[in-house]
Amino acid sequence: MLDLHEWDLSYSEAREVQLRLAQKVRFERVRREPKIVAGLDCAFTEGGKRIVAAVVVLRKVAASTPKELGMASFEPVETASASMDVTFPYIPGLLSFREAPACLAAVTKLESSPDLFLIDGQGIAHPRRLGLAAHLGLLLDRPTIGCAKSRLIGTFDEPAAEKGAHSPLYDGDEMIGAVVRTRTKVKPLFVSVGHRCRLDDAIRLTLLCTTKYRLPEPTRLAHQTVSRLKR
Repeated sequence: MLDLHEWDLSYSEAREVQLRLAQKVRFERVRREPKIVAGLDCAFTEGGKRIVAAVVVLRKVAASTPKELGMASFEPVETASASMDVTFPYIPGLLSFREAPACLAAVTKLESSPDLFLIDGQGIAHPRRLGLAAHLGLLLDRPTIGCAKSRLIGTFDEPAAEKGAHSPLYDGDEMIGAVVRTRTKVKPLFVSVGHRCRLDDAIRLTLLCTTKYRLPEPTRLAHQTVSRLKR
């Protein structure tokens, strides 16, 4: 885990950190198929004074029947979580400074070393190209993908209704992600590069990690875990 900046920052300092770190995001081919995949999610307790983060690690196993071809099957490896007081104020566009410390605290408890992190949040589909997935990707120095349930910025055409359909997400003339249908006739996800992958990798791996639900299995299980813990 890399130490890239301080956490006790003003609003303007945090913006400067984002602009600096966004230049370090690496768009490179994922050359080795991930075998161990982690999902990360976090949630705030009622009142927003504490945050809970969970990381769920899964191992990909071969599909056992023709029905499963085109998607991965998984077996659990481990789960870790962390809870802490929220120290950074709610400022749109700077949410990763509220969320990343708890996510990192959860990851430090892992015994395994995931090949890929899928994160419930934005990658570079962010006004300053540094959403939570990109921020964490740089700090963890691992391939990361942002798999957000809603759009933060950008324009797009609705993808076709079938699972696997996708359309580009643009900010002006720049393609910043993709709108990916992970389940037929269900709302799409907003997928973008976090770090050390390309957009086509991000789309492919998101779909590979999606079974019969809208969310990829690693982030779906992480979401279930934080929902239970925050209660």
